Amino acid sequence: MLGRNVWAGRYEIDLVVRRGRRIVFCEVKSKTGGSHGDPLEMVGQEKLRRLEEAAAAWLAVRPELDSLEPSFEVVAARGRRLERVPVAL
Repeated sequence: MLGRNVWAGRYEIDLVVRRGRRIVFCEVKSKTGGSHGDPLEMVGQEKLRRLEEAAAAWLAVRPELDSLEPSFEVVAARGRRLERVPVAL
């Protein structure tokens, strides 16, 4: 893990994780109880745009990571179960 709840530019990144040659920027969402909907429903295009902007700002001050491939995920927490969903931006 390279960072947790980091601010980059004007936006927050929940998790920054390195997986081999990739650097993964994660948005984590959870909801209590099934009656409140699914956590993935809370991540729309605007939130993904902000995540991409924050990732670019975070990487801009870390040139040593230029060789890594950035990728994006949403992690949905449902009780004790986590679901990682890759996102193409």
